[in-house]
Amino acid sequence: MGLVADPSPNTAIAPTLRIDDPVLHEFAADVGSEGPIAVVGGRTRWDLGGAADDDVRLVTSPSGIVAYTPDEMTVQVRTGTTVAELHAALAERNQRTALAERSTASTVGGALAVGENDVHVLGRGRVRTALLQVRYVSAEGRLVTGGGPTVKNVSGFDLPRLMVGSLGTLGLLAEVILRTNPIPAVSVWLTSPDCDPFAVLDTVRSPSAVLFTQGRTWVQLEGHGPDIDHERARLDAIGAFTETEGEPPLPMHRWSLSPADLRTFDGPADSVLSIGVGTVWSSEPQSPRRLAGSNALIASRLKREFDPTGRLNPGRNPAAR
Repeated sequence: MGLVADPSPNTAIAPTLRIDDPVLHEFAADVGSEGPIAVVGGRTRWDLGGAADDDVRLVTSPSGIVAYTPDEMTVQVRTGTTVAELHAALAERNQRTALAERSTASTVGGALAVGENDVHVLGRGRVRTALLQVRYVSAEGRLVTGGGPTVKNVSGFDLPRLMVGSLGTLGLLAEVILRTNPIPAVSVWLTSPDCDPFAVLDTVRSPSAVLFTQGRTWVQLEGHGPDIDHERARLDAIGAFTETEGEPPLPMHRWSLSPADLRTFDGPADSVLSIGVGTVWSSEPQSPRRLAGSNALIASRLKREFDPTGRLNPGRNPAAR
């Protein structure tokens, strides 16, 4: 637990807002209030939404787990911490988060800024709902706090959800409080060459993932042993399933569609479809999409309010993903 920033790493410490945290203030001072700036993490999705401008000054956010309360299922962590390190620490208390690990270099801040859900999203939940509180550095170089350590303490604008997927164009993430969830007692992947994946979604009560690629369906079941046995019996009634070691290989590019669109998906043959979610992993990038009408107007106004001079991650555009 060497990542824990507090002096007692083996003690569960309730997440608290530390207004005078010198580490975060040092980060805010490094960001400053002038000139184009961007936070660099593991660079696993660095060009998503467009490449940053050449004259951007790069900074790194602080790292370390500040506080972790297993009984409350919350963790307070600085955004330069890698997701792998965070999950390794949480696993000591049999917990995890909804953040995806694209590689060992993926950081908490990067995962939130990109906002991509994990392949196990049906079981672990969405990234946007896992973020309870955020502390970020504004375009003016000020530390700003949004949200709270528990959902019922939150009032006003939902800044945490707004920051997820914004690619650092509204604020530079410094520290967050995340919701954790238990690691199931049993986790198993099953696959079938002759089963309709949409029928699986209708049959299994709460799968952690339902994937479809090249005529084959993949299902992840998680929970207690008797529950898994019951779900497997339900699956056997609609198709022949065998155990496999894990999910199919996921191609590089990620598409975002509505769940209903997957029924008529006609993309590259190697694509992996996340049934019930709408995510597609493909060998080819998705055609660029642009906001229009009221959505474009709202996005433009938000950018002007949060970053009137356009200094935060210039060149990146979440709407053009």
